[in-house]
Amino acid sequence: MAKIELQGLVKAYGNTRAVHGIDLTIEDGEFVVFVGPSGCGKSTTLRMIAGLEDISGGVLKIGDEVVNQREPKQRNIAMVFQNYAIYPHMTVGQNIGFGLYTSKLSKAEKQKRIEETGKILGLEKLLDRRPAALSGGQRQRVAIGRAMVRDPVAFLFDEPLSNLDAQLRSQMRMEIKSLHRRLGTTIVYVTHDQVEAMTMADKIVVMREGNILQVGTPTDLYENPVDVFTARFIGSPSMNMMEADLTGGNLAIEGVTVSGLSLPTHEGNVIVGIRPHDLVVGEGNGAGLSGSGLVEAVEPLGSETLVHLMLGKTLVTATAPGRVVPAIGSTVAVRAEAGALYLFDAASEKALGRA
Repeated sequence: MAKIELQGLVKAYGNTRAVHGIDLTIEDGEFVVFVGPSGCGKSTTLRMIAGLEDISGGVLKIGDEVVNQREPKQRNIAMVFQNYAIYPHMTVGQNIGFGLYTSKLSKAEKQKRIEETGKILGLEKLLDRRPAALSGGQRQRVAIGRAMVRDPVAFLFDEPLSNLDAQLRSQMRMEIKSLHRRLGTTIVYVTHDQVEAMTMADKIVVMREGNILQVGTPTDLYENPVDVFTARFIGSPSMNMMEADLTGGNLAIEGVTVSGLSLPTHEGNVIVGIRPHDLVVGEGNGAGLSGSGLVEAVEPLGSETLVHLMLGKTLVTATAPGRVVPAIGSTVAVRAEAGALYLFDAASEKALGRA
């Protein structure tokens, strides 16, 4: 296991910078997830850690050693790719053991490691099969096994679940997290799926346009986003955003009534964010926000219903109990309690506080 340190790390392609001098410490044994939209620099950062991309500037340490100039095989880390990268002409056991091909271990020791790895991943009865006979989830476990068998100091995962269906993704998320608990090895994981990030990470790194916007636990990022981008990106469904004016201690939102709020000291245009699970269908009398609007669409999900409605001039998403399915075109009341509103400066989009 090893600590990984990024100190002013830069990646440039000619005059274009893909990663802008980022600083980050990944502690020994930590499960860290890089999340962000396509093109934000998260995979490029992972590939620099792996040694698959040259570092244009800054320092990369694994353990206490600078590894900027080291070849990938000299870094003692293992990478699991999106497309599995397993060999169709080899058996499961041969694929898992491929990373040991050039090692100095005896044949018996290699076989022992393959069998132990297969057992950990639930593949012990499949070692003689070819990949064509496996499910997508089993193939992904083979790819993980090939990384595990080398006993690396860290695992790097580059969107490994994106080719799986929704049910398999959910299952594999739990399997990878369980594997991390058993092995205790440092894991750096890249995804564009914030649900993966929230359910798996000890620490999430939110990236945008080659910069790190925020680092924290899933709860930290959900409860205390530092800006509009992070607030929208973390949480599903995405946070509602409404234009508003904060003047003289009064918050004005078109088509909405607010009362009894403790507001931050600020003057001017703001953006008010409300998570859909905090914006509830029904009448409200206490402190907070209330309003009504025309239902544009509904999404019955069983345990709850997502209700999309026009609140003032903004299309927002609210929630209702699963058996409550408002008719499209009807008018419904919604409410949010005090403390559920997030305020952001409209110009900088930086967080101002809760209300």
